[in-house]
Amino acid sequence: MKRIPKPVFFIVAILILLFSYTAIFGVSYYTGDVKHTVLKGITDIRWGIDIQGGVEATFVPADDVDATDKQLDSAKAIIETRMISSGITDYELYTDSGTDSIIVRFPWKEDEKDFNAQKAIEEISTTAKLTFRPGNSYETTEMGSDGNPVYKTPKDDTAEILMDGSAVDSATSGPSQEEAGQFVVNLELTSEGAKTFAEITEKYNGQIVSIWMDDEMLSAPTIKNVITDGKAVISGNFDAESSATLANQIEGGALPFALKTLSYGEISPTLGENSLIAMAYAGIIAIILIALFMIFMYRLPGLVAVIALLGQVGLSIAAISRYFTVFNSFTMTLPGIAGIILSIGMGVDANIITAERIKEEFKAGKTLDGAIDRGTKNSLSAIIDGNMTVIIVSIILLLVFGSTNILSFIFGASTTGTIYAFGYTLLMGVISNFIMGVFFSRVMLKSVCGIKAVRRKGLFGGGKNNE
Repeated sequence: MKRIPKPVFFIVAILILLFSYTAIFGVSYYTGDVKHTVLKGITDIRWGIDIQGGVEATFVPADDVDATDKQLDSAKAIIETRMISSGITDYELYTDSGTDSIIVRFPWKEDEKDFNAQKAIEEISTTAKLTFRPGNSYETTEMGSDGNPVYKTPKDDTAEILMDGSAVDSATSGPSQEEAGQFVVNLELTSEGAKTFAEITEKYNGQIVSIWMDDEMLSAPTIKNVITDGKAVISGNFDAESSATLANQIEGGALPFALKTLSYGEISPTLGENSLIAMAYAGIIAIILIALFMIFMYRLPGLVAVIALLGQVGLSIAAISRYFTVFNSFTMTLPGIAGIILSIGMGVDANIITAERIKEEFKAGKTLDGAIDRGTKNSLSAIIDGNMTVIIVSIILLLVFGSTNILSFIFGASTTGTIYAFGYTLLMGVISNFIMGVFFSRVMLKSVCGIKAVRRKGLFGGGKNNE
């Protein structure tokens, strides 16, 4: 067996434990009463309607607009796009052509504290009309929730619209390349939009062209170059959340008509906060019991398995909480929790298979190195076979019960969201198992066996005699 250097075990173990801690608890700090989240944890997860409750709202066209069925379907598609872009997978969305209404049910935002239903529905119902205007004159100034001024209502010399949001093909949020800690919205313009924007930047080169969302000025950059490649950036006082919200609104596009909230209310959770806390305690107790069982039965391989299991839990949570900013946040429902639990069980099973194979090699008379080498190799095929079948099932669930699929009209939006959550968390859990429970656990096992003080078969599940 090719040994791995002894320090690798300690380095990998420490990194896994640190990662798991930050993924579960997150990393944040406060400036006065303002919380700044560096890394998101389990408290930043957006919980589904069944766990935390949510909002139910009925929208109708404003200004007595008589919407056509096509317009209603278009508005529904835009609202759905905005929810999906925000990581909301547990929702219900219907249209009623008889009353020209759109009914939507969706969970509270992950950081919602006061459960303001009116504020929550504004996130998905705003018309979000983006315009580019000459100059940066405004009529009124208000103080935003972050303590910074918000400039509203363009003056006469800024009233001209040079370009609107229809020229934008896509909008994505990302970190600024020029200023550390700041976020921007990157715009990809359509072919026609690129031509228009090239003309704008040529005409107003060296001058200010402000960017507005409805009646609010987002940014007032000075054009420094003629931009002909159709790529623009909206910069301003954005954090990760505000830039993502703006990108989602632009990406979703302007609604075909303004929406008026006919009625709204709160939805009570089917489980409630006490049930969620009870589940958390049950999960902690289960992991402790599993850890004790693994260490008692398999000694050092059991300890390695416990470390890998913690890494798997952390990685599964990170894939849901937007710990990694490249992934969108995800709505955690009760079936989603079931998917994580099932994947953890498979992670434990993978480590048990490996430990049992090592014990069998000891019984066959192999040395310590030989038993670990043959045991890890012989167990790999069984682990891959078992996990690959689950991966295939998970992918099928994601494809069939995703936001847009051929079976949505049969099962409905609510069923679609909950089954999708189960498939997503199960898939992420199995992938985490491969990374932590298969790869890193083997790395740690082959590294720790090189430490002279622990090179005893009894510590690896073998007999009591030394190597």
